[in-house]
Amino acid sequence: MTTRRLSLLALAAALCAGAASFPAHAQKVMKYAHFQPGKSDQPKHAAAVAFKEHVEKSTNGSVKVEIYPAGQLGTAQQMMEGMRLGSIEMAVVHDGGIPGVYKTFNIFGLPFVFDNHDHAYRVLDGQFGKELAEDMRKKTGIRLMAYADNGIRHFTNSKRPIKTPEDMKGLKMRVQPSPVFVKLVESLGASPTAIDWGELPAALAQGTADGQENGVTNILAASLYQHQKHVTLDGHVYSLHAYLVSDRFYNGLSATEKKAVDEGVEKAKKIHRDMTREQDLSAKKVLAEKGMTVTELSAADIDKFRQLSQPVVRKYLEADVSKEWTDKLVAAANASRKQ
Repeated sequence: MTTRRLSLLALAAALCAGAASFPAHAQKVMKYAHFQPGKSDQPKHAAAVAFKEHVEKSTNGSVKVEIYPAGQLGTAQQMMEGMRLGSIEMAVVHDGGIPGVYKTFNIFGLPFVFDNHDHAYRVLDGQFGKELAEDMRKKTGIRLMAYADNGIRHFTNSKRPIKTPEDMKGLKMRVQPSPVFVKLVESLGASPTAIDWGELPAALAQGTADGQENGVTNILAASLYQHQKHVTLDGHVYSLHAYLVSDRFYNGLSATEKKAVDEGVEKAKKIHRDMTREQDLSAKKVLAEKGMTVTELSAADIDKFRQLSQPVVRKYLEADVSKEWTDKLVAAANASRKQ
């Protein structure tokens, strides 16, 4: 065999070997970030795993999903900026972490606007939720795919049971870094202290704050009950998580891949909602088992909190966030309540 023929054979073999080392199609990678621990009993992580399985199977592996739990890719602000820039493809971000990029989301801090989970779902899954999502996409380049639960928010503290707004007076109450929640706590007579989520357990342990407000899922996830003796089930805010995707990334997907992502988000949303809602509805039992003293309120008791807090927070939202969107939220909630 001539030297030339040997060279050609060697070249052909090399080309075949090289071709075998590359996939038939370029794989698209979705970095999927969230903040809860990477455990199956955590709603956001269980939902993320279901999303990954559905998308990878439905696209025959053309889209690979990499899950980054427990804030591994940074703060909420960093994740939001990452999706705007395209360095993060997807994240599930709580309502307190979104206004830094899309201020209008602050409207969901309006207290006592939703009566229960189903009431919130009707508004968020309806025309109002769709219009808000489209406004966010146009202004930020981030596509809001779905709304899921972050838990009905309740007050906890280490000092005493809270049965009336008067019991709030003198308490140092941690709030997320948001002027809306500052206004809420101030309207009830307590002293708000803005502390990031990651610093909250230490702040409660050290007495920097006497109390805080959160849903059952977060109270359990961060073991906040270790330093909080009392919880009042007032349900002042329906807190939510938004399923967000970089619009640039989404628009680069094929029709089949978009369909898989859309379906995956719907599966994730249902799992996330169901798990969190179940914890909310079991709040008294679950938190009592953790050693907390649970105070339940009557409708009349809750109305005292509403009358003090809602007008103050609504006035702030209309003036400093968006009167248009605040009014739209209230109108949608009222219309849904009549259904």
